Amino acid sequence: MKNSKNYIAEFIGTFAMVFCGTGAMTINEVTGGDITHVGIAITWGLIVMGMIYAFGDISGAHFNPAVTIAFAYAKKFSWKEVPKYIIVQCLGAIAASSVLLVLFPQSEFYGGTHPRLEIVNLYGAFILELLLTFFLMVVIINVSTGAKEIGVIAGIAIGGVVLLEAMFAGPITNASMNPARSLGPALISGHLEHLWLYIVAPVIGAFLAVVSCKLVKDDHCCDDDC
Repeated sequence: MKNSKNYIAEFIGTFAMVFCGTGAMTINEVTGGDITHVGIAITWGLIVMGMIYAFGDISGAHFNPAVTIAFAYAKKFSWKEVPKYIIVQCLGAIAASSVLLVLFPQSEFYGGTHPRLEIVNLYGAFILELLLTFFLMVVIINVSTGAKEIGVIAGIAIGGVVLLEAMFAGPITNASMNPARSLGPALISGHLEHLWLYIVAPVIGAFLAVVSCKLVKDDHCCDDDC
């Protein structure tokens, strides 16, 4: 029963995050810019912060397959739970994008992630997404308790980093940092062209963040009782 609550929390949290974040992008698209880029970035930061406070002590508030995989690699989370978390996270994201499809059928992208190739090439976009996720995971793993993002500091720190990265990198790659967040809109909109980038780069970036934790902290920084 406890595990089922974890999965439900991950589903609801991911749904809320993707619905509000990509919803702001969708409404900005269909209204011709009423939300603005700054408004979108703030929306992402606030919804992430809110969901961490809501579900951090239940499921750990991962809401992100890259984060879940990184926690497992850091020995802070069970590998056998990883596929289940990833499935419910992806289902939450797809459900959120499906609701946006019903609400705003005139949208084309539904907050999907696409690199601005006229500004940066594909390799540059890959590196940018990798670094964005690296910075995010560095903060997550250093403010979390085990695999749980709990406490006053966690929500503010993680939500703040999401807001910051969405603010400066959003115009270039849409600042995904999250395979599930990119998967939902891509499937609903049918724009799958660069989806691989938003799946692979965040996973590598989160993995490297755990490696960096091991380099700067003591030898037991990534044990279960960290």
